[in-house]
Amino acid sequence: MIRRLWPQSTGAQLLVMLLLALGASQGLSLLVFSDERDRAVRAALGYEAAGRAANVAQLLDEAPEELRPQIVLAANSPLVRFWLDDEPAVDHAGHDSVGISDRLRSALNDPDRDILVEIHDRTDDLPAVEDVPHGMRQMHSAMLAERTGPLELAMSIRLESGEWLNVRSMFHRPVGQWLFGDIAALLIAAVLITLVAVLTSVRIVRPLARLADAADRAGKGEEVDALPETGPREVRDTVRAFNRMQDRIRRFVSGRTRMLAALGHDLRSPLTAMRLRLELIEEGEDRDRLEALVEEMQTMVEATLAFARGEAVTEETVTLDLRELLQSLAGETLDASMADDGDAAAVMARVRPVSLKRALRNLIDNAARYGGGAEVGLKRDGDAAVISISDNGPGLPEDQLEAVFEPFRRLEASRSRDTGGSGLGLAIARTILRAHGGDVILRNRETGGLIASVELPL
Repeated sequence: MIRRLWPQSTGAQLLVMLLLALGASQGLSLLVFSDERDRAVRAALGYEAAGRAANVAQLLDEAPEELRPQIVLAANSPLVRFWLDDEPAVDHAGHDSVGISDRLRSALNDPDRDILVEIHDRTDDLPAVEDVPHGMRQMHSAMLAERTGPLELAMSIRLESGEWLNVRSMFHRPVGQWLFGDIAALLIAAVLITLVAVLTSVRIVRPLARLADAADRAGKGEEVDALPETGPREVRDTVRAFNRMQDRIRRFVSGRTRMLAALGHDLRSPLTAMRLRLELIEEGEDRDRLEALVEEMQTMVEATLAFARGEAVTEETVTLDLRELLQSLAGETLDASMADDGDAAAVMARVRPVSLKRALRNLIDNAARYGGGAEVGLKRDGDAAVISISDNGPGLPEDQLEAVFEPFRRLEASRSRDTGGSGLGLAIARTILRAHGGDVILRNRETGGLIASVELPL
């Protein structure tokens, strides 16, 4: 599921990864910020309560005993309660995470004063305490009802008289929230990252897309102009290497073509001279035998040169309907027909028509001549066209289905030179089809006969 949703292009993947990295970093920053803000608010509220408790403790130390109850009563507020007791309300230490006890001792100017401090979350009901003001109980209950829960601060300070001043206060936990500035910063960062991804796509993805398209067209034998060397250094180096490869291939093909043209001329000259000499020989069995040998040599030379020359390389590529092309070839060949599959839709492909006709004609003629008839079919399979050419002949041994594509490979007598075979028809067909980026394979049919399956990219 994730693989299907994940974008396939480099630019889209880069954008998604950058946005995910942005979201993760912003989320981590918010967690750290929230924790630090929580600590800061705890400390601020705790220090405020500690300063108030230190003032009350100093008043109680200096006030006459009969005034102490009034001082404690006057110090109470809806969220802070003071009371005197012989025992501390905090029975253990170790929960003072923000240093309130040290601040109390500093405020009282007594570093040895016994002070116990406890800060913890309250999620249960407010404990029943006598003489709690009604307003304080209502505010405590409201805080306890909130989702985040309040924080409870309890302090016990030993007075000079030996009694303990107990203090209990509750305050709101800092609620994490998205501030307008946070949202604006996140949106601005997302926009900037999107712009970076788009610019990166233009500089990296576009040259790579051009390179992929050019390589695909070159693989089909099309003439490809040199690509502009743009983008980062690695991309420029890749495009430059492709251009150099294209140039080497052109020079190699051009040199081979010139060499084969000269070879063809040199081979045809002695054959022409032999024909002229035959004209001087009297008619008879020897002359007929020599003429047959010269014709056979001429046929082999022409077929060999056509196979080696690769005439399709310099032919212009055009877009045509493969169905119309196959119907035309089937109509031109005796004992060949187009299969009626009920589909009349056009199948358009960019091909070199002359060379493709030659390859398909070789296959159709081969099936009609040696298989008792050819039936041609066409269907579309994704981004490729699949052409099937079936016959009703005896088929081939399994170990020869690939070997027959080798030049000058002939099997039984029915495929001898006497019937016109030179052993190059299938080799030429495969060479042309592979130059188009496709291929052809042979297999025996279950019902008898042979089927040639041709695949061409669309």
